Amino acid sequence: MSIFDFLDKHDIPYKDKDLIEQAFIHSSYVNEHKAAIGNNERLEFMGDAVLQIYSAERLFKIEPALPEGLMSTRRSNLVSEKALAQIVRENDLNRFLKLGIGEEKTGGRDRDSVISDMFEAFIGAVYLDQGLEVVYRLLDQLMIIHIKEVDESTFDYKTRLQEYVQADSRKSIVYETVAVDGPNNAPEFKVAVKIDGLTYGYGVASTKKQAQKNAAKNALEKLAQI
Repeated sequence: MSIFDFLDKHDIPYKDKDLIEQAFIHSSYVNEHKAAIGNNERLEFMGDAVLQIYSAERLFKIEPALPEGLMSTRRSNLVSEKALAQIVRENDLNRFLKLGIGEEKTGGRDRDSVISDMFEAFIGAVYLDQGLEVVYRLLDQLMIIHIKEVDESTFDYKTRLQEYVQADSRKSIVYETVAVDGPNNAPEFKVAVKIDGLTYGYGVASTKKQAQKNAAKNALEKLAQI
């Protein structure tokens, strides 16, 4: 199977085969094969830019709307070296990588830094060859499951608040039960969430855990308006 079989399988057109193949040529391979068409470093630069705008746009469209600080954190996570390497492994894309003998022997084919750069170069090549609409179609197939992990079903409001706060600082978050009302068999908890000692939100629920989540949601809604 070649990279072009992979593109055909995902219904992604291509014109410049040399450009696509160049995305998978590591600099170590060029050093040993002088006739090679060139390494993937410039394509990596282009792909990085495409991935940044793609992930930003997809995160922006999530409902309910994410606060800016949290979008920034999520985007960093989505296009991180570790995350992109995971996508490469999920799709076995590193089998197409061309490495020098030394790089191959030292595990370059499975090294996060090498294969994440290769993925960026691949995206850059598809973008240059086919444009934004086609490369978005490919990215939706390869990354949409990771975009969806930002959804409410995977990350609760406490996680979102933690990431929002840590996006800009290392402030501490504390959840404090300020009242417990009702009978013992049906209590109602009121929880305050404090960031560096200042109260940012309140939550009420029949369990302390849910009251904390509600307080985090309340705080996020307020922070998003600041």
